[in-house]
Amino acid sequence: PAVRLSLVRLGEPDSSGTGEPPSTPAGLGSGGDRVCFNLGRELYFYPGCCRRGSQRSIDLNKPIDKRIYKGTQPTCHDFNQFTAATETISLLVGFSAGQVQYLDLIKKDTSKLFNEERLIDKTKVTYLKWLPESESLFLASHASGHLYLYNVSHPCASAPPQYSLLKQGEGFSVYAAKSKAPRNPLAKWAVGEGPLNEFAFSPDGRHLACVSQDGCLRVFHFDSMLLRGLMKSYFGGLLCVCWSPDGRYVVTGGEDDLVTVWSFTEGRVVARGHGHKSWVNAVAFDPYTTRAEEAATAAGADGERSGEEEEEEEPEAAGTGSAGGAPLSPLPKAGSITYRFGSAGQDTQFCLWDLTEDVLYPHPPLARTRTLPGTPGTTPPAASSSRGGEPGPGPLPRSLSRSNSLPHPAGGGKAGGPGVVAEPGTPFSIGRFATLTLQERRDRGAEKEHKRYHSLGNISRGGSGGGGSGGEKPSGPIPRSRLDPAKVLGTALCPRIHEVPLLEPLVCKKIAQERLTVLLFLEDCIITACQEGLICTWARPGKAFTDEETEAQTGEGSWPRSPSKSVVEGISSQPGNSPSGTVV
Repeated sequence: PAVRLSLVRLGEPDSSGTGEPPSTPAGLGSGGDRVCFNLGRELYFYPGCCRRGSQRSIDLNKPIDKRIYKGTQPTCHDFNQFTAATETISLLVGFSAGQVQYLDLIKKDTSKLFNEERLIDKTKVTYLKWLPESESLFLASHASGHLYLYNVSHPCASAPPQYSLLKQGEGFSVYAAKSKAPRNPLAKWAVGEGPLNEFAFSPDGRHLACVSQDGCLRVFHFDSMLLRGLMKSYFGGLLCVCWSPDGRYVVTGGEDDLVTVWSFTEGRVVARGHGHKSWVNAVAFDPYTTRAEEAATAAGADGERSGEEEEEEEPEAAGTGSAGGAPLSPLPKAGSITYRFGSAGQDTQFCLWDLTEDVLYPHPPLARTRTLPGTPGTTPPAASSSRGGEPGPGPLPRSLSRSNSLPHPAGGGKAGGPGVVAEPGTPFSIGRFATLTLQERRDRGAEKEHKRYHSLGNISRGGSGGGGSGGEKPSGPIPRSRLDPAKVLGTALCPRIHEVPLLEPLVCKKIAQERLTVLLFLEDCIITACQEGLICTWARPGKAFTDEETEAQTGEGSWPRSPSKSVVEGISSQPGNSPSGTVV
């Protein structure tokens, strides 16, 4: 299984982002961070050190805890950040045989095992996540494509659970467990075709984004279980997903070697990033360098204005715009929108990307803008002569001139069209795709031309036909919606490569010898991990302490100016180093 890393923060920084470092050394029952990672059949726990003012590095000879499992291997894990405190640290661990373990790092006698007899699901657990701000509810996804809702306070049934169909839509079904007494699981989702690889909650906790091996990103409203958005990868499965800090965009990575930026508010692909030479295993937004909150709020407010208000304000703004070039929108010029996110791939490359407002809100052609000031009162709200005049949500023209993007052939615009934009509060309409079928992508063979930009447009030569119609199956086996890639390519679900901006990475660096599996952005560092068990913490440029600052804040030592690597490989051969190794 892939090496995964989970981190929990005890004593979070205040809202201004200037939190003080913990005054007590990290350890059981004290402040600080906790790090958990799996390597083979072993699970390690260490105090973290990525905090401003910290002078500690991870001492691999002194783990807080170490667990060795027999007969199964840990595949994923997640701390409960909502309940984390000095007296309790709850952790979930998923295993290759389908079991889920609940344990507490502080209360050693607290441990539960779910799906112990594998009556719920026999396939491996692919991802685990606590529900936002919940003490007891969590979700677990499996390689079977099923997603289960658990409550740590309830036991599992002694027989295979029975389900009743609650809701069914294109590509998903939702079931409730039939039980007189509270039993796990509480509910089951059947999502897409093939394994459900990863999922992520939106920042407000209301929406759930899932990526599957069938190459589809599906976004659900969690409480109502309604499908709110759908996107198809260029080819192959999607492996990872992440929300932007403001919940407006979703970034995915997968087997097409691309990172794809999908707008939740507009229901469309806004950009793709081409920099990796192999599958993308991890994507993450950097909330500490993203500048979007103030500007996006202003843009959103502008987009929600009524047509009457815009007609009243535009003539006056147009008059001043012809003379002094005054902006037509309350979006401040200085408050430029920039989303920074990173990706890590099996090619051992770490890439950083910038998503800027000229990609999100493209300009209309110059010849068009020159005629706008002369026609006050008739200017469409989506057309504006100023840089910040484009409203946030809404159908946008596809300009081919982008900063931080590769030039691509003219002739885009097909992927837009009417009906592409979906309002955040309404279900995403996919009725017109109900009769489409899905053909598994043909074997790519030894052809490597897809890694070059000029050949990306030829990847669509996969097989056609095959598969039955996506007819509804009301009961019995879980219905599997199938989308034919040949028919979906070129639609709003999957625009062609030249129909959306193609971003170039700001940074693309080989940082490991084995495929990368982990990417985390923290306030003062970036954490990566690779399959050989090498955990690296990278100091941010410009964030490293000077000698004077270090001595004033920590007395001795200094914040690392270069990557601080923690080698995990080979620890299993030194069992004597673990003070509390537990064989499970």
